[in-house]
Amino acid sequence: MIHRLRGVDEFKRNPIAVQNSQLQYLLRNGRKTKFGKEFFFDKIDHYSAFSKHVPVASYSDIQPWILRAVQGESDVLWPGILKWVAKSSGTTTGRSKFIPVTAVAMQECHYRAGRDMLGHICRNNPQTQIFTGKGIILGGSHEVSEWSENIRTGDLSGILVQNLSSLARFLSSIDLDVALLADWDEKLDALAKQYLSKKVTNISGVTSWMLILFQYLLEREGKKSVLDIWPDFEVCIHGGVSFQPYRTQFQKIFPGDQVKFYESFNASEGFFAMQDRNDADDILLMLDYGIFYEFCPFENQGEDQDQSKNLVPLEGVEIGKKYILTISTSSGLWRYQPGDLVQFTSTNPYRVKVVGRTAHFINAFGEELIVENADRAIGKVAQKENAPVKDYTAAPVFMKDGAAGRHEWYIEFENPPENLERFMDELDLELQRLNSDYEAKRKGDLLLESPRLKIVRNGLFTSWLRSKGKLGGQNKIPRLQNDRKFMDELDALGL
Repeated sequence: MIHRLRGVDEFKRNPIAVQNSQLQYLLRNGRKTKFGKEFFFDKIDHYSAFSKHVPVASYSDIQPWILRAVQGESDVLWPGILKWVAKSSGTTTGRSKFIPVTAVAMQECHYRAGRDMLGHICRNNPQTQIFTGKGIILGGSHEVSEWSENIRTGDLSGILVQNLSSLARFLSSIDLDVALLADWDEKLDALAKQYLSKKVTNISGVTSWMLILFQYLLEREGKKSVLDIWPDFEVCIHGGVSFQPYRTQFQKIFPGDQVKFYESFNASEGFFAMQDRNDADDILLMLDYGIFYEFCPFENQGEDQDQSKNLVPLEGVEIGKKYILTISTSSGLWRYQPGDLVQFTSTNPYRVKVVGRTAHFINAFGEELIVENADRAIGKVAQKENAPVKDYTAAPVFMKDGAAGRHEWYIEFENPPENLERFMDELDLELQRLNSDYEAKRKGDLLLESPRLKIVRNGLFTSWLRSKGKLGGQNKIPRLQNDRKFMDELDALGL
């Protein structure tokens, strides 16, 4: 780990040189592919030529290339034959996305990231005893694909668990049959039987699913704190969804300061950033994982059909500005936009916050409310009102019969607030403090009236996930929507 952390320190010192070397590495391999021949990779030797010849891609743009690869054609997006595909249903539609995961990306991106995360934890906490016990890797499953028996599809976490090294399996004491169970309820019981009697020191997984596991174990064992079950527990490595709305609940089940919380920013498309300091609220962009980064200013979205004119490489970003993440990777995703919004907090080194999704915000009345605003506001108010939030979503109620529009919030509480009206008033004021556009639209109730709250039944969001076959893995609840489709689906399940 010490040796590897020297590499991290190197890209901190020379970020632009390291990123340029990543681009050259990708281009050398890309020239051997059909995609590379289509877009003249043999004529590309520097960034300006790359940005000129290669178009910015959404999933629909790159999907035909991915389908060729999953149907067995070789050298399509990356040299060789594809064997693993991460299946992602996204958060705003039920349509599945299939993201290629190459062997080199597994090793040089995802597994390297896991080692780097542990390295940062050890560097920051030199007295750690994390390796004296076991770690739980909370992931999904995979299956033979519908196209070919030689390709397997599933959650990225399931793919990574299947291909773990023998050392990683030893450190986690992982039972593949349990780790890859598709039925979430069955997996909870199996994980309890596997780990309750062991010395567990750490866990990694999607924030919301970790919390569900902990709550299941506490109820099963009749305990109030996870430390009553695993007294040597040290670290939660969380990602997938914002930690902010869940912070109060985690503090409740992990009292004191024994447990450290570390954020990861990873997806089916790659592992992008990780928390490299204790108690930090931003994360370090990892620059040597076989990923070349570009960034499109969010305010330019939709202004120009050719987004490549707006993109900047790493050296062109500004602190405080919101950008659409754009990546080229060793899995063969070229200038691809996975849909994440990031905001830079530092350029020495390059650190970011994940502030939302390009399709995951409310802008029905010009309020431009993003997930970061919602997560921070609801987390702060829930803590102040001693009303921990399990899950939530929000959507607009559109103008009708001369009335102004408003936002409606469906919230599942662990403990509902004593005063619902005060809770929403405080949430409204906090959102106005965090977002000037929202504040302007709320002024005088002219465009946007005060938000409305519906407390939903315990387990409603889990029921929705179950109805979609999305329990467990990396699936998550849509937070902010510009239409009422998700709300209507929740209504149909019975609030």
